[in-house]
Amino acid sequence: MPRSVNHVASKARRKKTLKLAKGYFGRRKNVWTVAKNAVEKGLTYAYRDRRAKKREFRALWIMRINAACREHGVSYSVFMGKFSTSSLTMDRKTLAELAMNDPQGFKAVLDIVMQG
Repeated sequence: MPRSVNHVASKARRKKTLKLAKGYFGRRKNVWTVAKNAVEKGLTYAYRDRRAKKREFRALWIMRINAACREHGVSYSVFMGKFSTSSLTMDRKTLAELAMNDPQGFKAVLDIVMQG
């Protein structure tokens, strides 16, 4: 009896990978072996960078809060130390948004934190 190979499944698998390679340059978009490697590497980077993005945004928020604090003569660490003991409950993302788009509002928050 002849050997049976499931061409339907293997072709579907290749088609799925080549669809993910759409938009790549050169042979990476249409040659199976090259596209497979490029897509695997791309998916690895995507997985890694979904986690790195969270770290990068937190660092950005901290820089913005620090810059806004230093305009008023307070360091970030002193501000956050007092902020954590205050009754206010805001995260760094909200504080950074306030510092960027509403400097008077941030100044009010800073005054409340530094007084109490």
